[in-house]
Amino acid sequence: MKFKSIFGYFSLGLTFAALTSASSASAQNLQSVSNYSQAHEDLLASQSHILDQIKVDEVQEFASKLYEDLEPESEVFSICWESEHVDAYAGSGIEIPDKQDIDVSDYCMPCTSNVITSNYGYRRRFGRMHKGIDLRAQVGDTVRAAFDGKIRLTKYERRGYGYYVVMRHENGLETVYGHLSRFLVKPNDYVKAGDPIALSGNTGRSTGPHLHFETRFMGYAINPTAIFDFKNRTTHTDVYTFNKRTYKRSRNYAPASYASSGKQYHKIRRGDSLSKIAARYHTTVSKLCALNGISRNATIRAGRSLRVR
Repeated sequence: MKFKSIFGYFSLGLTFAALTSASSASAQNLQSVSNYSQAHEDLLASQSHILDQIKVDEVQEFASKLYEDLEPESEVFSICWESEHVDAYAGSGIEIPDKQDIDVSDYCMPCTSNVITSNYGYRRRFGRMHKGIDLRAQVGDTVRAAFDGKIRLTKYERRGYGYYVVMRHENGLETVYGHLSRFLVKPNDYVKAGDPIALSGNTGRSTGPHLHFETRFMGYAINPTAIFDFKNRTTHTDVYTFNKRTYKRSRNYAPASYASSGKQYHKIRRGDSLSKIAARYHTTVSKLCALNGISRNATIRAGRSLRVR
């Protein structure tokens, strides 16, 4: 009996201790929940005026900086865009810079032929300025975009250009393609360098089939040979510097060895590929590979020369 009594007291003590411990743990849990709730309320209180911290003018300033690099590109195709004249800038009052660097590295020759039949300059016989060059072409030859850009005009002029296309490019230049027989594009079409835009012809004031080709900067008719080395189907430099005093002059930076043997070479530039070079020179990747003894998967490196003819 005494043993049972002692065991009973012992059990009661354990039960009391367990209840006391559970009560203490419960109190601690309640205290933790209370502390968490208070911290949560403090956090919400600190964010209650978050709208005051976000200023509309700051957001607008951030957005303008985010997109400011895109504005010049969009303006190229908006300023004087609706003009129906070849020189869209005439009478606009827009100030033309005396000098301007123009990226001409991503280009394509406007037609297969590289033979100039009439140069840029004043024509005494006709008493007028010839503002482009004439390239040998047959009726129906493909005419291609010289640079990336958008078609601004496709028109007909009986006593001048005949059927002609005016294209504005992302680099700020405009090119004119005259005496065409057929349009392959329409105004506001976006095309890449090398894309077909028309077929050559003999329309308008023309004495025979050819392609009349002009390069213009904000209305100024630049001598195309100041930008292009037609003989070697390339540009003289990656960047052409427009200058109001010199834009009528031609340039010739091509090494004489390039054309002396009838062979033609292309200096590889960053971003070039075999397919891109082939399209630029109106040839095929297979022919380029055969001329240079390389495979279609060969790596071409900027700065080296690749034979194209």
